[in-house]
Amino acid sequence: MTSCTPRAAWLNLLRRLHFYIGLFVGPFIFIAALSGTLYVATPQLENVLYSDALYGASSGARQPLAEQITVAEQVTGGDLRLHAVRPGLADNATTRVMFAEPQLGVSENRAIFIDPVTLQVKGDMTVYGTSGILPLRQWIDYFHRSLLLGNAGRFYSELAASWMWVAALGGIALWFFTRPKRRINNAVQNHRRLHVVLGWSLLAGMLLFSATGLTWSQWAGGNVDSLRAAFGWMTPQVNTQLDGAAMATDPHAEHHLHPTGMHMPEMALNLAQFDDVLQVARRAGIAASKLEIRPPRSMDKAWTVTEIDRSWPTQVDAVAINGSTLAVVDHTRFADFPLMAKLTRWGVDFHMGVLFGLANQLLLILFGAALCVMIVVGYRLWWIRRPTGAAVNPAATLLSCWLSLSRAGRFSTLVIALLLGLMLPVMGGSLLLFILIDALRWKRAVQRSARLQA
Repeated sequence: MTSCTPRAAWLNLLRRLHFYIGLFVGPFIFIAALSGTLYVATPQLENVLYSDALYGASSGARQPLAEQITVAEQVTGGDLRLHAVRPGLADNATTRVMFAEPQLGVSENRAIFIDPVTLQVKGDMTVYGTSGILPLRQWIDYFHRSLLLGNAGRFYSELAASWMWVAALGGIALWFFTRPKRRINNAVQNHRRLHVVLGWSLLAGMLLFSATGLTWSQWAGGNVDSLRAAFGWMTPQVNTQLDGAAMATDPHAEHHLHPTGMHMPEMALNLAQFDDVLQVARRAGIAASKLEIRPPRSMDKAWTVTEIDRSWPTQVDAVAINGSTLAVVDHTRFADFPLMAKLTRWGVDFHMGVLFGLANQLLLILFGAALCVMIVVGYRLWWIRRPTGAAVNPAATLLSCWLSLSRAGRFSTLVIALLLGLMLPVMGGSLLLFILIDALRWKRAVQRSARLQA
C-alpha cells in the first residue's frame, strides 16, 4: 500500500466513492429523474385526456350527495364497499365516488365520476392515492417508483435516493479541494466545469429529493418515520375513535356497503349522512373546494372530512364527526402542525410538483432535465479520463483508499458507514457490494500481474 498525505488519502477515498456512485447508481438516478420529470409534466395532459370524466355541467343546482352516490352504486351493482366521496364543489367539477375493489392495488380505488348537476355518469376508472391521479400518471408514478416491478422494483428508487445526496455533497467537496488554480480549456476540464456548474446549481434540489424520496422508500422509510416520531415531527392525524356511549348509540356508523350489498340491514350506511357531515364540516372551518369524506369502517369510529388541496396556501385540515350526534369529536389544523411536519408536507408536495402550481412544474422539469444532463456529462468525463492498458492501477480500490487513512480516520468512517447502513439499508447493502467488486477487481489484478511476471 502506497503511503500518502492525510489530505491525499481522504481525497482518494472520496474520489473513488464518488466514482462508484456515478458508475453504478448514476443510471438509477437518471431513470428516477427522467420518470419524475414526466410525472410532473403531465397533469395538464391528463386533464385533457380525461376531460369527459373530470368536468360536468357548468351551471345549475347541485344534487344531494346521497343521490349522486346512489347513481354511482347502480354502476357498481352495490357490491363494493364505499371508500370515500370527493364532492365536485368547484365550478363544473364532477364528484368522485370511490369504491374499494378487491383486485386493485394498495391505495387504488375504483372511482365513478358523477355530474353533480345532471347526475350523469361521466367516467369509471381507477384512481390512486390522496392526489387522486388517473391511469396515465398512475402508470408513470409506478414506473418512477418501482419500474413497474412491484415492491421488488422499489429497490431502485431507494438506491437512487440513498446515494444522491452523498454524490452531491461529495462532488462539491472534490471540486473545492481539487479545483485548478487557473482556467484550462481542454476536453477534460470543460466537461468537468459543466459537471460542477450543474452540481452547484442542482445541489439544493438533490438534497431535497433525496430526503423526500427516502420518506417514501420501502426500507429506509420506516426508519425515517421512527426518527420523526422520536423527535415529535410526525404529521398530526385526526382521532376517529368514539367513546363507548357513542358506540352504543350510533346506528349509522361506517359499514362496508349500502343496503343493496349488505346481509345485515341494521348496519346499512345512511347515505343522507354524507350531506349532513359535509355541512357540519363546513361550519367547523373546512373551507377548501377539494375535500374527501370518508365514512367510518366500524361502529366505534367517526366520519372524517379532510381537505386535500396541497397547493399554496396548503389546505389539509381535517375533522372527525360522530355520525350519530353530528358532533365534531376532533379537529386538526395545518396552522397548528409542528414546524417539521409542515416542512415535510411542503417538501413532499414540492417533490410532486403541486405546491406552487405551474411554477413548481416548470422548475422541476428544468431540474430533472439538468440532472439527466449532469449524469451524462459525468459519464462522458469518466470515458475521456478512463485509464487504459498499463495505466490501470489495481491498488486504486475503495478498500485500499480506506486503508491509507489514519487509524482515527478509518475508525470514524467505519462508524459513519455502519450508522448510515443501519438507517439506510439499501445504502449499506450497496456499499458492501462496492467493496466486493473492489475485492474481485484486486484479485484479478494480482492474478494478471502474476501471469505477466511468470
